[in-house]
Amino acid sequence: MDRDMLNLVLAGVGVLVPLLAFFWEFVVARRKRLGYRVQMDTMAPDDIGLGHTGILQQIQQDTGITLEHPSFVLVRIENDGVIPIDETDYQVLTDIKTGVRIRFPGRRVAGMMITELSHPKLQRNFAEHSGLSRSEETSIDHEVTGIIDLPRVPLNRNDHYKVLVVLDQIGPRANPTFEAGIKAGIAKESKAQTGLPKRAVIIGAFMTAIIVVLGLSIALRKDAQPPPVDCASGRLSLVGSTAFEPVMRDAAAHYAKTCTAASFDFDFQGSSSGLERLNANGTKAPMISFSDGTKGQNQPMLIQRPISFLVFALVAHKDAGVRDLDIEQIRRVYAGEVTNWKDLGGNDVPVTIVSRKPGSGTRNTFQNQILQGKREPATNSDNCTTRDPGGDQGVLRCERDTSSQLLDTVARTKGAIGYAELGEAKNRQRDLSLVSISKQDAVIQAAISGDYPFWETEYAYTYDRPVAESITASFLRYLTTQVGKDVIRSHEDASCDELPKPVLCKPVK
Repeated sequence: MDRDMLNLVLAGVGVLVPLLAFFWEFVVARRKRLGYRVQMDTMAPDDIGLGHTGILQQIQQDTGITLEHPSFVLVRIENDGVIPIDETDYQVLTDIKTGVRIRFPGRRVAGMMITELSHPKLQRNFAEHSGLSRSEETSIDHEVTGIIDLPRVPLNRNDHYKVLVVLDQIGPRANPTFEAGIKAGIAKESKAQTGLPKRAVIIGAFMTAIIVVLGLSIALRKDAQPPPVDCASGRLSLVGSTAFEPVMRDAAAHYAKTCTAASFDFDFQGSSSGLERLNANGTKAPMISFSDGTKGQNQPMLIQRPISFLVFALVAHKDAGVRDLDIEQIRRVYAGEVTNWKDLGGNDVPVTIVSRKPGSGTRNTFQNQILQGKREPATNSDNCTTRDPGGDQGVLRCERDTSSQLLDTVARTKGAIGYAELGEAKNRQRDLSLVSISKQDAVIQAAISGDYPFWETEYAYTYDRPVAESITASFLRYLTTQVGKDVIRSHEDASCDELPKPVLCKPVK
């Protein structure tokens, strides 16, 4: 590379650094961003335009006392990023309804109202008991601060709402302050935008021109480009848990798109089957086995690494008519003590139990977390609709090899119940029902806090420790990067380092 080309590259790098930082924030990292700003904060003077104030002179508190020094504040709350913000994304405890708190030092809140909604659907978030309230606090110096609490409002991209607050100044006035937090994101003051400044357009055009020149110069180079940092070449086999299969197929596709010299084979047939295959394979070929839970005692060469925190869900055929079961009811169903859903408040439909086969990590999780370690009884049907000759009497029971097969069977079998990984189950809500446990829906935050019992740690196993430069080690590291975490999160699971106990990858309780 000659000096002119080196100068061009250095200039391009200098321009690309801030551009890449922008793309990392808004395109790759894609953090959730809650924005807030004060659009108006004005007093109502008693000597200007007095003859036209009209009803403004008569504004009163709830007690009937006229406001002495009224002021008006208009606040805008908005999704300032590209990722939707859900009500569970606010950084508060699950039983706290407040998502945003605004303080008005030196002023008492006389009233407030929601004045603008970007979409009518947001209106239901401000109903009674939603968390919308006003209050005040008094310091030891007798200084009063008015407070309004706003609910944890779900906001899609570009959604916003506005709040008009009427206050009465009773002490030294200060600017409003905001208290809010977003998990895996930020809450900060946003700025009004009325179009791109001319300077930004010029800089953008200049940067684009440099990037184009740099790209052409690189394209004309005859020597091949090196692979991205931490990429490895080779072929890697991924085996094990069918519950974790969709996550790993997605992650492998992202890795192969970046690291083009890498390729993958998939053979997910269950956690136990994957561990046995890895143990038999030894060091013959690169392989990782994923398991819902830990390995057995007879595989000492298999090294485990916690990768993800998985949530599972109960699923039922829609005709069963059940939406919630407590732990004891679930145990009675799987013990064969309940033969018709009407006995548990559902429809008059016989119960059919669809399970995973022995050796499934999902089945082991269900038995350990829900059935107190008891094994599910033996099956008496192959097709899940008729009893096999010689099969035990009672509830029909059948088994399936994979999570997707189980979901298919539950969806087409009246009265059927089963279980699967949450991400896969949610994708099938059009043709089956998710059943909450003891009034608690299957959501990741509830499982992390210990309020939802059906979860498991997902482990990645290798035969001995892989060489640092190998495709095995590279892919394991990739799963802990921001992109890898985003893939895991997109399937309704959580990366272990997002938990309060990341090393153990287990809930708080």
